Amino acid sequence: MTLLSRTLTRTFLVTAALLTTPVTAAGNASADTGCTSSVPYVSGEGGYDTYRIPATITTPRGTVLAFAEGRHNSAGDTGDIDVVLRRSFDGGCTWGPLTVVAAGDGNTRGNPAPVVDPRTGTIVLVTSYNSGAVTEAEIMRGEATPEESRRVFVQRSLDDGRHFSSPRDITRQVKPANWRWYATGPGHAIALRRGPHAGRLVIPSNHSSAPPPGSADTGQEAKYYGAHAIYSDDAGLTWRIGFVDDTYDGFRNANESTAAELPDGRLYFNSRDQLGTSIGNRLDSHSSDGGVTLDRPYTVQPTLNEAPVVEASVLQLPSRGGPLLFSAPSVPTARQSMAVWRSTDGGATFTKALTLSQQRAAYSDLVPLGRDTVGILYETGVTGTYETIEFRRLRVADLA
Repeated sequence: MTLLSRTLTRTFLVTAALLTTPVTAAGNASADTGCTSSVPYVSGEGGYDTYRIPATITTPRGTVLAFAEGRHNSAGDTGDIDVVLRRSFDGGCTWGPLTVVAAGDGNTRGNPAPVVDPRTGTIVLVTSYNSGAVTEAEIMRGEATPEESRRVFVQRSLDDGRHFSSPRDITRQVKPANWRWYATGPGHAIALRRGPHAGRLVIPSNHSSAPPPGSADTGQEAKYYGAHAIYSDDAGLTWRIGFVDDTYDGFRNANESTAAELPDGRLYFNSRDQLGTSIGNRLDSHSSDGGVTLDRPYTVQPTLNEAPVVEASVLQLPSRGGPLLFSAPSVPTARQSMAVWRSTDGGATFTKALTLSQQRAAYSDLVPLGRDTVGILYETGVTGTYETIEFRRLRVADLA
């Protein structure tokens, strides 16, 4: 099948699914105004084999930014990968042209973690990098040189996301020498608005550590995964490492993480459990000091056991008494049936609020679209999980 035929077939299937797939919830999932959904990324279009790893924010001007990884040659995590962006001026109903924010040029750039600095309005984007010639397994085994291995970069936009500065390497500030794998986000980062650390930018991240001396150095043992946070108090100019989950016991393996600032000023962190032996796929904790330390070690969140091992997103609604939202697929053993849960007790417990569809689905990111509407940017497809990245508008009333 030619690329054009494949693209037309995918577009037809996705369009048909959007028209026929119901949204199940205690109410209607459409927003109060505007469209219900749109599809900013269709795999096979724009010169990319696959689009993956969505991240989204709303700028101070109300522009919705939809970031993704544009994977040139395959759906795989390794190789020639760019960070790309599309912008929307109508709440995610229509999208401007695709732009490349960070070009891989044969290497791998990804894991976009965008955030708006609340004091300046600057859009700060943190991403991860490695040589396109090495894999995650090789990096975890210590077989990659420092130049080939995972590194961390920051970019800034002063014009509502139209242009970004060139990627600036901050690896020395945020990656200890004994860490091997490293990933920022993915998904939106957070800017603190309350308490003594107001203005701080916090990027949920994860890493793998080299095994202790004398241990078998296979690099395949998931127990060496851990979550951490990095933060900046000067709009992304300089960075520090915050808390580090360094138990590495194989029981709870915190990995891709997401965060929200609760109304009481605490931070809520939720993480994928990467092949840990504990019962459950989601881990969580809180921080009372702006992400520098955790109030307790990561533990299993049993009310989210429906979610499989996958990246997820959390978002605290800003309205008075608004809930904390969580998005992820809702089949424990498969990436399927994207759903949104809510918590009214700061992440202690969650209740499913809405299921978007029964289609295949994977990574997602939640974004506020005003007082009455939120958006979710997520991977989905009819016959494959990564056929498109869809943007769905949801009424807050149906979630809260």
